[in-house]
Amino acid sequence: MTETATNPLKKSALLGLGALGVVFGDIGTSPLYTFKTVLDMTGGNSPQTIFGVISLLIWTLIIITSVKYAGFAMRIDNDGEGGILALMALLGVKRNRRPLIVAAGLFGAALIYGDGAITPAISVLSALEGLNIVAPSLQHDVLPLTVLILLALFALQPMGTARIGRAFGPIMALWFLTMAVLGVWGIARHPGILWALNPYYALHYLLHGGSGSFLVLGGVFLCVTGAEALYADMGHFGAGPIKLAWSALVFPSLVLNYAGQGAIVLAGAPTAGNIFYRLCPAVLTLPLIVLSTVATIIASQSIITGAFSMTRQAIQLGWMPRLKVSQTSKEGYGQIYVGAVNWLLMLVTIGLALGFRKSDNLAAAYGIAVSCTMLMTTALLLIAMREIWKWPLAACVAVAGAFFIVDASFFASNMMKLLDGGYVPLLLAALVYLVMYVWHHGLVAMATRINEFPVPVDVFLDDLAPNGVVRVPGTAVFLTRAKATTPPVMQWYVKHSKSLHKRVLAVTLEIASTPWVTPRERLRMAEIGPNFWSITATFGFMERPDMPALMAQIAMHGCPIHPNELTYFVGMEKIVAREDGHGIPRWIRVVFAVMLRNGARVTDYLRIPANQVVDIGRQISI
Repeated sequence: MTETATNPLKKSALLGLGALGVVFGDIGTSPLYTFKTVLDMTGGNSPQTIFGVISLLIWTLIIITSVKYAGFAMRIDNDGEGGILALMALLGVKRNRRPLIVAAGLFGAALIYGDGAITPAISVLSALEGLNIVAPSLQHDVLPLTVLILLALFALQPMGTARIGRAFGPIMALWFLTMAVLGVWGIARHPGILWALNPYYALHYLLHGGSGSFLVLGGVFLCVTGAEALYADMGHFGAGPIKLAWSALVFPSLVLNYAGQGAIVLAGAPTAGNIFYRLCPAVLTLPLIVLSTVATIIASQSIITGAFSMTRQAIQLGWMPRLKVSQTSKEGYGQIYVGAVNWLLMLVTIGLALGFRKSDNLAAAYGIAVSCTMLMTTALLLIAMREIWKWPLAACVAVAGAFFIVDASFFASNMMKLLDGGYVPLLLAALVYLVMYVWHHGLVAMATRINEFPVPVDVFLDDLAPNGVVRVPGTAVFLTRAKATTPPVMQWYVKHSKSLHKRVLAVTLEIASTPWVTPRERLRMAEIGPNFWSITATFGFMERPDMPALMAQIAMHGCPIHPNELTYFVGMEKIVAREDGHGIPRWIRVVFAVMLRNGARVTDYLRIPANQVVDIGRQISI
């Protein structure tokens, strides 16, 4: 084989290794608690039950992860980016503005925050519960140790994960190989468990297990709670490396481990405590607990980083208030830190750990959020199959309908856990969705009000001299949403200062429904009046606008400016009620005003040098 042929394979393998620590942390640590949780729900460990449960676990992994996500969803991308927000932007914004699709995508994204709060708590708890097997006297130390680890995990976030991230892949590779070896050792105790690969046992258990078999689906679903990450992280690694890592290592390791756990129970192993650790020889249990804890920390880190990335996407798309986003590494765009999200997640996660105390109890709250997100994704996939792939309607309904039946079954079963803690992720999602709705609604109302009485640029410029406005040396940059008319901030400034710079740039920033835009697509420039430039700069929703860099690019395109000698004029809005009674509801206005007042300064968000900024305070009634 030639070097040119091996290089792509080598690159894909290295990316796949990196994906192990970022993409598969959640789904990769699910064997710590899933089988134990399901057995507790069945109330028995007869051979029929064991074969049925293991078959359900294996075929759930196949249908949802291998077929739905790896086989279908990852073939639909928004310029290389995946995930429910990218899919929403593609179908609900990029092609046509469709409020129902946008609402479904946003609520699905909001649900992921609920998952982000529960995953660290249940993962770390389940890993440390292995101490009960090594030394039962340490049982009361599990919860305090869990809280300490979670505190340390969130406290380290401001430092960034660039250095730690390099070790994530190899450590998770060791974790999956360890799970596979333990699974093989367990299968050797009762090889007959391999018959569970036959889907007959899963169907037989569902059809003949009574009403309890349907409720068991809520526990079985825990084995695929991280499947959405395959799609969401596609832009970081590419579909090929993720599919390679899943098929070559992750999926076989999960199947072997679940089968091994079922085998030792069939061979007579006790089901009290954590069954996962009973796969391990006693002398190696403590090292396995250490490895498990590290793996769960990596899984938690991946969820937290994902929450940061999704928050930035939502900010760029105009669905969340501006929050301070810090780039923690020059090596990767995804290496970011969002302080507000980090500390809120920490409070909720530690609160969940203290409130539920055990992973078995927390499992009741787990699954509803992810299963609902998967339902939303299936609905969007149906539209994508029809509009992007141009499939016949019957084929779209057949494929998406099959996924919908599976997803709806899991969601309905998980809803049975609503009063046992399942309300927690739904409540968190509702709060996040409320923030998104209020912010977007307020932004639209504010933009409408500001641009209510547009003034043509030529009229405005012609009126400067008659009104005694003095033109002063220099270049003024006004940020505005009005493209073809006079920026309202500029009108405000001229009205009160009776002066205006000789050269004016009216800059409009737009966020595209694609993750990235090319340099050629970035700028649209026109001199629409003497020394008055109208500039529209477009950024992808995965990009962060940088005004100094943008100004340098504008200068290169022929605009006669010096980036270091600019004065930026930024509106500082104060929200008040409209006097005519036609404003937005009072509760939305009040909440929006609070978010606007406490959000990150636009100058910080756009990286505008503080010594070049003039703030223009003004009241806006909405």
